[in-house]
Amino acid sequence: MEEMSSSSENWDSLSEFTLKEIVEMENLYKEVGEQSLDKEFCQDVAMRYSCKSSRAGKPSITWEQVHKWFQNKHEGLQAKSKGPTDISELAFEAKSLKDNAWYDVASFLSYRVLCSGELEVRVRFSGFGKEEDEWVNVRNAVRERSIPLEPSECHKVNVGDLVLCFQDRENHAIYCDAHVIEIQRKFHDIGDCRCIFVVRYDEDYTVEKVHLGRICSRPAGCDWSANTNILAITDANTDTDTQQEMCVDEKLKLSFLY
Repeated sequence: MEEMSSSSENWDSLSEFTLKEIVEMENLYKEVGEQSLDKEFCQDVAMRYSCKSSRAGKPSITWEQVHKWFQNKHEGLQAKSKGPTDISELAFEAKSLKDNAWYDVASFLSYRVLCSGELEVRVRFSGFGKEEDEWVNVRNAVRERSIPLEPSECHKVNVGDLVLCFQDRENHAIYCDAHVIEIQRKFHDIGDCRCIFVVRYDEDYTVEKVHLGRICSRPAGCDWSANTNILAITDANTDTDTQQEMCVDEKLKLSFLY
């Protein structure tokens, strides 16, 4: 749950493409590797995508956008091969239907469009096996990852803020959405925050006093109910042909970890 500027940059370029195009580029990269960085190759891909009927009324794709996507993919894989995966690479979190808690997403495995037109993705949660994979709604259960706060950053939390709060109960210990309803500011040094935050959990409306270490802030402008980046991907896949393809093809693997 750590913020990375590179993840925001990757997500910005990601939002230019539809999910169908992203999956296709994933497969292209597996086939050709570094060749995908060639200008001529990127131009061919960009022209093919821009000429599709599903892009009618949408901005054309440039070869620079395609090149940037493949470059991010290539550099991300190279960085991973040099050492163990760092938690900061996990750029998204998803809400489990089993306990309504938020967990870091390790990868997006596949996708489907329901008859209602809603887009769902199958996620693998970080630290869990495939038996815990879930289908989740992109619009209201996937968002940019929440950010842990340092003791010196307590001033960033204000009354009324939506936060991700660690709820430690007798029968569970999970991260849940909560709103800050009161703050008791204390004098302290930069290494140890003594402030007390009173939060009300969105799920059961219970109130609790917590310290900063149990709170993660939401990235600015990334409230899950209005995350324009996620909605851009959802809205980009509304044509009938694409929906049918999404519904039947569950073998393709989709990962946003570059």
